[in-house]
Amino acid sequence: AALRDEELIAGLRELRESAYEELIERYQQPVYNIVYRMLNDANDANDVVQEVFFKVFRRIHSFRRESSLKTWVYRIAVNEACNRRRYFHRHLRQEIDLDRSSDSGWTLQDTLATEDRSPYDQALSHEQQALLEQALTGINPIYRAALVLREVEELSYEEIADILQVALGTVKSRIMRGREALRAEYIRLSTETAALHLSPQTAE
Repeated sequence: AALRDEELIAGLRELRESAYEELIERYQQPVYNIVYRMLNDANDANDVVQEVFFKVFRRIHSFRRESSLKTWVYRIAVNEACNRRRYFHRHLRQEIDLDRSSDSGWTLQDTLATEDRSPYDQALSHEQQALLEQALTGINPIYRAALVLREVEELSYEEIADILQVALGTVKSRIMRGREALRAEYIRLSTETAALHLSPQTAE
C-alpha cells in the first residue's frame, strides 16, 4: 500500500530507501511532465528533474507542512524550470500591466467561460495533440506554467496558487489568458499545417 504523506516524510527524514523509492515512483512522471512542457527540451527536462529531487531530498528536514507534499514538490519543479530559462523576469511586467485593468471581479465562471471546451479536450488525434503541444510552447511562459498545472496535471486553483505562490485571482487570470492564447496559437498552427497539406506540388 502507498505510504501516507506523513509516513513518506518521516521515512525520507530517516533516510529509508523505501521512502525514496516511493517518492520517485509517485512524483517522477508528473514532475517530468511539468518541467518538459515548460522547457520543451528533453535533455533540459531530465537535468531539471534530477535537480528537483536532489532539492526535495536536501530540504525535506525543513519542510514545515504548510502545504501538501505534492504541492511542495511541484513548486520546486516549477521554480527549477523557471530558473533554467529565467523567463519569468521577461514576461512578468507584461502580466502586471494586463492585470491592472482586469484583476477585479474574476469568478470561476468567468475563468471557465470559453466558446467551447478547453483545447486539451479537443485533441482527438495524434496530429492534433502534437500541434497542441507545439502551441503550448508558443505562449507566454507565465501562462504556460498555470495551464500545465491545471490542464495536464488537473490540479485545483487553490493548489496552483500554492505552487506558484500567487493569489487565487491571479491563477484564474493566468489560466483564462493562457487558454485564449493557446487556442489562438493552436488555430494559427492548424491553419499553417492545412495550408502546407493543400499547397500544390511542384512538377518535376
